[in-house]
Amino acid sequence: MDQKKIQQAVRLYLEGIGEDPDRKELKDTPRRVSEMALELFSGMENDPKKEMDVVFVEEYNELILVRDIPLYSMCEHHLLPFLGRAHIAYIPDKHRITGLSKLARVVEIFSRRLQLQERLTTQIADTIMKTLKPRGVMVVVEAEHLCMTMRGVKKPGSRAITSVMRGIFLKDAKTRNEALNLIHKIPAL
Repeated sequence: MDQKKIQQAVRLYLEGIGEDPDRKELKDTPRRVSEMALELFSGMENDPKKEMDVVFVEEYNELILVRDIPLYSMCEHHLLPFLGRAHIAYIPDKHRITGLSKLARVVEIFSRRLQLQERLTTQIADTIMKTLKPRGVMVVVEAEHLCMTMRGVKKPGSRAITSVMRGIFLKDAKTRNEALNLIHKIPAL
């Protein structure tokens, strides 16, 4: 990332909204924003497929679900955050499983980019399908978008829910319903 360009842009933005970027309280804001960008957009420099390199062979071929994975991302339309959680279910093929934390890392990498929730959901599902090659994968993302909370329609608390299903989750309603029931009916710990 070009820290200098980010700092220049923040100075221009502050001037554009009528602020004085040299005001004592704002003097370090361009630097702080550029440092923040390194963290918020760290997923741009990471390959989520590498996280899925760790595969174990285990005598298990039933549903695996990791739910309530926190996510924080930035909407590319308004440069405002959206935050929520992801739920990932998959059914192994040929007993190929991965570490549970690997699924959360894929979510983290994709969410640390300028995003659309719909694309984020698809990217997570497609990466798991391509790398792990399970019988199927389901990804459900629930998020509140601050571009709907702070501006525009101003509806705090509203959530967007997106889902992507691949493989057996598309073909078998019983399997799909089992995963959806586990996502929505088990209380959090």
